[in-house]
Amino acid sequence: MIRASSALALRHRLAPLVLLTLLAACDKPASTTATAPGEISAQTTCSLDGMALADYPGPKAQILYEGQTEPVFFCDTVELFHTLLNPEQVKAIRAVYVQDMGRADWDNPRGNWTDAKQAVYVVGSKRKGSMGPTIASFAQEADAQKFVAQFGGKVLRYGEVKPDMVDLSGGALHDSRM
Repeated sequence: MIRASSALALRHRLAPLVLLTLLAACDKPASTTATAPGEISAQTTCSLDGMALADYPGPKAQILYEGQTEPVFFCDTVELFHTLLNPEQVKAIRAVYVQDMGRADWDNPRGNWTDAKQAVYVVGSKRKGSMGPTIASFAQEADAQKFVAQFGGKVLRYGEVKPDMVDLSGGALHDSRM
């Protein structure tokens, strides 16, 4: 009898702990959507201007927002940084990717996604992207330095890219292919 009452008392003491654990788990948002980057297809378009990404050279980018299953693509890293540094609306972001141009084909970039916050960037090079002057993105600093030796520019980290470096006023105005 003593054992049965001890087991019952223990169960009553553990019940609130189990309930608190379950409630705490319910309080956390369940992130069932993956944070892996999406891939560019012939139908993939830029979220800002509708350009088909597959038709243009240079590094592309994407943002995966909380609550959305598909990434938002950008035909150029300048557009990505403009969106991140001058947001019109604030949305929770799960992940941001840019293409590693140390591995991707500049004229036909596909795949080779890398975490935008870990990447290094080249600003001010002679190389043009889909919107004209672009910010080249690289997973490895050595690849960025090699790019600078060939095309000029300056190597920056993610946090060093500033709003005045991502002006969108000229790109679409001068693109006759749109």
